[in-house]
Amino acid sequence: MPIKIKLLIVDDSALVRRLLKDIASSDPQIEVVGTASNGIEAIRLVNELDPDVVTMDIHMPEMDGLTALEYIMKKSPRPVIMLSALAQKGAVPTIKSLELGAVDFIAKPSHFPSAIREIKDEVLEKVRMAAGSRNFVEKAFGSAKGKKRLKLRLPLPPREKIVVIGASAGGPKALAEIIPLFPANMPAGMVIAQHMPGVFTRSFAERLDQKSELRVKEAEEGDLIEPGRVLVVPGGYDMIISSNDEGSRARVSLIQSKGKYGATPSIDATMRSAAETFHENSIGVIMTGMGSDGAQGIAAIKEKKGKTIAQNEETCLIFSMPKAAIEKRCVDWVVPLEQIPETILSVL
Repeated sequence: MPIKIKLLIVDDSALVRRLLKDIASSDPQIEVVGTASNGIEAIRLVNELDPDVVTMDIHMPEMDGLTALEYIMKKSPRPVIMLSALAQKGAVPTIKSLELGAVDFIAKPSHFPSAIREIKDEVLEKVRMAAGSRNFVEKAFGSAKGKKRLKLRLPLPPREKIVVIGASAGGPKALAEIIPLFPANMPAGMVIAQHMPGVFTRSFAERLDQKSELRVKEAEEGDLIEPGRVLVVPGGYDMIISSNDEGSRARVSLIQSKGKYGATPSIDATMRSAAETFHENSIGVIMTGMGSDGAQGIAAIKEKKGKTIAQNEETCLIFSMPKAAIEKRCVDWVVPLEQIPETILSVL
């Protein structure tokens, strides 16, 4: 008999707890071992029940979800999925939760909880994904070491270059670790395509900007690709990079995306356009994430003689995206997360 995924549900609403329990129990792979109404109860039940996965509401009385998450990741790390309001006011705490170690989040519909069944498939898929990452989470936390910002002593390259980074599940935390390592005089423009709903990408970009010497912003129509600048593709849109003239700087265009929940922006679309515009002066990086988005895009960069990098399995929350790219035999370097910045700079 297969081993079931043990799930703990934490939410201050009894109705939401019941509805989430009904959804989870509809999957024979998942067993709801307990429920809690605040962070204090959650910490106690994590210790008592040893769940494989925890779903955690952010706003709760007595102890909120962020405080409980931080404690759990320090004392008894395991995969935690946050429940977040799908509104701008929910963006900052959601991004904070991903930096603290939450493996993913589920955005509540605006007419939540009456519409909770609309996110049934997302809940089940993310719980299964999170359960598969438990060994990684347990190993990753408690072993973090301080990293120093890298210094670049090389002159600016004679031609404009671009770095395109694609990430999905696990990406926000991983990017928050490596983007601050790049120096302000990085001789290339950078684009980040992180699967994330649009209401969160601006706050995500602002958090990275606060931590970094690079200038980080959510991309807008017509933004230029410039050295030392990082553009985060807005959720719900795909970015196309193009240049009208040989000597002019490349600009970005944003088009509405039709990806499934969480699977926008398209990494493939951004990388393909970067390859067409920058040719051998493009660098593609595929990081942690589920699925295969980015594999075709990084292959296009390789075909145009650009350089390609993938995050290794040991440091990925989910290895699916890097694996898909590696299996296409179009990746030049497979490196741990902490070596991605120095690899990019060595190529530049």
